[in-house]
Amino acid sequence: MTARIRKPDMIWKIYNLLFALIFPLLLPHFFWRMKRRGGYSRNFGQRLGFYSDEVLRALGGEPRVWLHAVSVGELYVALCLIREWREREPDVRFALTVTTSTAYAIAERELSAADVVLYFPVDFPPVMRRAFAVINPRALVLVEVELWPNLIRMARRRSLPVFLVNGRMSDRSFRGYSRLKALTRPLLAEFDVISVQSEEDRKRFIALGADPARTVHLGSAKYDVALTTPLAGGEKALEVMRAAGIRPDHLVLLGGSTWDGEEEAMVDLYRGLKTRYRNLVLMIAPRHVERLPALLEILKPKVGKLVRRSTITETAAVAPAQPPDVLLIDTTGELKHFYAHADVIFVGKSLTQHGGQNIIEPALYGKPVIVGPNMENFIAILADFLAEDAVVQVKDLQGLRRAVDDLLCDPGKRDEIGQAARRVVESQSGSLGQFLDCLFDAGFSSR
Repeated sequence: MTARIRKPDMIWKIYNLLFALIFPLLLPHFFWRMKRRGGYSRNFGQRLGFYSDEVLRALGGEPRVWLHAVSVGELYVALCLIREWREREPDVRFALTVTTSTAYAIAERELSAADVVLYFPVDFPPVMRRAFAVINPRALVLVEVELWPNLIRMARRRSLPVFLVNGRMSDRSFRGYSRLKALTRPLLAEFDVISVQSEEDRKRFIALGADPARTVHLGSAKYDVALTTPLAGGEKALEVMRAAGIRPDHLVLLGGSTWDGEEEAMVDLYRGLKTRYRNLVLMIAPRHVERLPALLEILKPKVGKLVRRSTITETAAVAPAQPPDVLLIDTTGELKHFYAHADVIFVGKSLTQHGGQNIIEPALYGKPVIVGPNMENFIAILADFLAEDAVVQVKDLQGLRRAVDDLLCDPGKRDEIGQAARRVVESQSGSLGQFLDCLFDAGFSSR
């Protein structure tokens, strides 16, 4: 592969000048986050290109594939890609960069000893130069949509291949990048392969400057992630429910990954349906557990009995005679296990908020899923499910109430939609393998 980098021009100078002026203004925000989140300050120097002796020893100076994933969702795609890549090239080594402290903690736990996780360095020339010198990449792979000018340009200056996997371009991102075509057009032209989730994503990337011959629609990698995620853990969730007094004869409505306003909406919906379904129980798993104090203030006056999952010992000898009105799942990493035991699932950030959340995980359990109108970040995935009548999308809270009511009273319909959802996940997987085919076909050496 030959470098296609152009001579520096005014746009890059302007970008770096603005970055130098704006970044110091963002430092108070970083310090506030460090104070608010204890894990955020750990290894903060990596964001500025400073690495400990321990990290330097772990990297060892050997060439690595630099793989960048912003947060948890992108991280799981990266981890799945690493597993598939290593099946083809057992000796490959990765340097995985992330932006959030949560993703960093997960990566530390999930990565093999051969790989190293680092915080993503800020996109400023002196910082990026240090990062490239330390990581010593042989290729750069970005997950979803990460157009950092200095990162991409420095990779091309070193004649490194640059790839984008599982690319997506939301309406909002497309509008934003369209206003910056002078910046995005030369950057997108530098990619060797851009793998995108939908044909609409492909059209948008090309409109912004991507080479049509190098931009391919392979589907969403999140299907691959779901099918490689162990489903173990459902038994523990069931024990928690039993310890809370929730029995197999109860109907369980679960609000997963809910955001501000959606928990209150779910409780109001539950109270309205409870007169008809006396055995109905509501479980809520807020997306951000740090909202818990404010959330409890809102919900407690509306709920007869609210129990927090964190207060339950699943080995309790005697379960309560009556279940709570609401079981609040205030722990992290357990939601998918509770999906396995719900009868009807609402996936949040789609009713009172915008963007949506991933519906593949509950679908993997063969469960009927309802979403609101705002699924901008999952347009391609939603389209896959809607095409097979494998999800229910509603316009508002009243529509949500009707949809939940229809599913609660019809076990056959619940099973029909749930099984259709499971089939969608199984039929749409395989995009990461196709991406690796494209990567090696594009001339990237596996050695």
